[in-house]
Amino acid sequence: MSSNQEWKARKDAATPRGVGVMCNFYADRAENSELWDIEGRRYIDFGSGIAVLNTGHRHPKIVAAIKKQLDHFTHTAYQVVPYSIYVDLAEKINRLTPGTHAKKTAFFTTGAEAVENAIKIARSATKRPGVVAFSGAFHGRTSMGMALTGKVDPYKIGFGPFPGEIYHAPFPSNVHGMSVDDALSALQTLFKTDIEPGKIAAIIIEPVQGEGGFCVTPVPFMQALRAICDQYGILLIADEIQTGFARTGKLFAMEHYGVIPDLMTVAKSLAGGMPLSGVCGRAEIMDAPNPGGLGGTYAGNALAVAAALAVLDVIEEEKLVDRANQLGERLTRQLHKSMEDPSVGNRVAEVRGLGSMVAIEFKHPATGKPDPDFTKKVQAFALEKGLLLLTCGVYGNVIRFLFPLTIPDTVMTEALGILDAALHVN
Repeated sequence: MSSNQEWKARKDAATPRGVGVMCNFYADRAENSELWDIEGRRYIDFGSGIAVLNTGHRHPKIVAAIKKQLDHFTHTAYQVVPYSIYVDLAEKINRLTPGTHAKKTAFFTTGAEAVENAIKIARSATKRPGVVAFSGAFHGRTSMGMALTGKVDPYKIGFGPFPGEIYHAPFPSNVHGMSVDDALSALQTLFKTDIEPGKIAAIIIEPVQGEGGFCVTPVPFMQALRAICDQYGILLIADEIQTGFARTGKLFAMEHYGVIPDLMTVAKSLAGGMPLSGVCGRAEIMDAPNPGGLGGTYAGNALAVAAALAVLDVIEEEKLVDRANQLGERLTRQLHKSMEDPSVGNRVAEVRGLGSMVAIEFKHPATGKPDPDFTKKVQAFALEKGLLLLTCGVYGNVIRFLFPLTIPDTVMTEALGILDAALHVN
């Protein structure tokens, strides 16, 4: 068996540095909330493949569904030879997403692909070019995804020019000095100085920003966006790629707002580790593109669709929506307990989140400015002790927690102990 060091040397020689890799070890196997590297070391996974494994690594029901589909076929290209499970999944997504209006769903492969198609659909339906996104947003690494993303480093550096008619408005965040009223005022200013509302096809927003730092969209802001969209005939797109499928303590995060989006993008935990994404929206809007305008060779791959149907069953049967709230409350209690020690509390700008989509943001205790260096120390200490954590935030000073919602209580207890020690690192 080769060592991690040997594989790293081979990786550096064979693959480009632009694909940034966080860990210096190589996965061998995984089960639920744990994984083991090729040298046999165990890790507790609080990253879940970047929010992909709400149902854990290799859930038995998902594995069984994929194996069953393997016995039938792996690929036909849905738009060449269709198959029933695609339609079955679309019907379920239409039923489960917010709102009782008529909906339709199309499936794709990646989250960025879903975002691209949501913009295509919105422009086709409205016959307008403009799209508004927000500072701190992340919508993918494709050209359109990068244009919409509100974080330069590392996503935009050296990759321009980007597609036109994309505009950014400030995202409301009290910890960053931007109130809801300020953000709404800035949006009105954008309408006066950059693009008239009648030329805007869509406003796209994450209910909880992912790469932006798990910043939760305030309820009054989301409600105000819905009113603005209704006033000007703009479509509201909810990017639920990271927030969907029980992560926030609701099946979809938009359920926290009492606001119905016109279009919604989903991916990540939709298929339990298989590549699958989707756009769900009002039927008349989804029908705007002509036949052939949507699709893709692997879009709605049969193995991934079979996995997604099993994911939805697992979420319901194992009550993962309730589990997300329970685990999130437990994590938040532990973080606040750790903060009772001034050496920790003085470094914390905010603990925030919905359900099990929780993050902790760090500041320098003397200046109050974002502290990415301490954030990296916490992450490195935890990893050395066997706990995998992910960072995020425009300043890189936020740790986000994305444990599988199926994590056993005993493993959660072990992880919280490591986390407490990591927060006390010097």
